[in-house]
Amino acid sequence: MQLMIQTFHKYSGNEGDKYTLSRAELKEMLTTELGSYLGNAQDKEAVDKVMGDLDSNNDGEVDFTEFIILVGALTVACNDFFLEYNEKQEKK
Repeated sequence: MQLMIQTFHKYSGNEGDKYTLSRAELKEMLTTELGSYLGNAQDKEAVDKVMGDLDSNNDGEVDFTEFIILVGALTVACNDFFLEYNEKQEKK
């Protein structure tokens, strides 16, 4: 948990509100921290889509609760991927 909190606050507040991620801060965080999981994190449209999906209150920023939704969704996606991968390996 501490790592998630530290990662969020490492990027939040570089511009504007220190308790939220702006679009630019979100892009920097996605690119730097999750680039290997989100292959197209450099793509503006991809960042805009992630921002739109996470920004549930439509304030143009991602707060910590919205950030945790991203972490949870990525964790589920990774788990699903590895479950499928392991099943394929067992069938070989």
